[in-house]
Amino acid sequence: MSYVQLASALVFILIPLVLTYTLKLGLGNDILIATVRSIVQLLIVGYILTFVFESDSKIYIGLMILLMIVAATLNIIKKGDGIPGITGIILLTLVSVEVLTMGIMLGLRIIPFEAQEVIPISGMVIGNCMILSLLFLNKFKDEVERGDEVIELILALGGTPKTAIDRSLKSAIKTSMIPTIEAQKTMGLVQLPGMMSGLIIGGANPMEAVMYQLLILFLILTNAAVSSVMVGYLSYRKLFNQKAQFLGLTNRND
Repeated sequence: MSYVQLASALVFILIPLVLTYTLKLGLGNDILIATVRSIVQLLIVGYILTFVFESDSKIYIGLMILLMIVAATLNIIKKGDGIPGITGIILLTLVSVEVLTMGIMLGLRIIPFEAQEVIPISGMVIGNCMILSLLFLNKFKDEVERGDEVIELILALGGTPKTAIDRSLKSAIKTSMIPTIEAQKTMGLVQLPGMMSGLIIGGANPMEAVMYQLLILFLILTNAAVSSVMVGYLSYRKLFNQKAQFLGLTNRND
């Protein structure tokens, strides 16, 4: 695809802009900012990845993954305000999921340790963890705010912090995991996943594209479980003090 063809694709931005201005939705500025940011960020990443792929240095691969983890963490903690220590929790979760998934794939020789394989898959893993963590935190904070009286009542009756928060915690974990599970149920019937479509457009054999996509689906399911559970069980402890008293959500970012 040439830059001229890419510029022609901006017509797809005009359609939502026209709709938002016609219906007075107030999303025009957000659409323009999102468009400009995506163009700039992806073009920069494209040049960086070209350099990394050509060098095939393990150091550069590690730095690229670290950059993705930091960027994802900064985005997630905005939703985690009110939970003390959320930055460390998110960093630990992202690093743990990345090490777990990459360790399994490299250990079982599912993929080779090459930039063209490791970086794109790591991006999918980290990006998916970011979305799931955002979904969890949004639901968890809502559950805690709505159920604070119930939590305090259970504590007053002699319940432990884990017992008091159990319903809110599990509800938030389930809410964050459901979209991933439901999407996999209709995969291939309702939609062709992005990685599979990209490989086919790039000329890969459809069955090879399917196998790579299945790998990603399995990874995403693991991400959904591990990231939601880790963020959840590490976060809820921060809402109680050492005397098992409920502190609730604070106004702190960290």
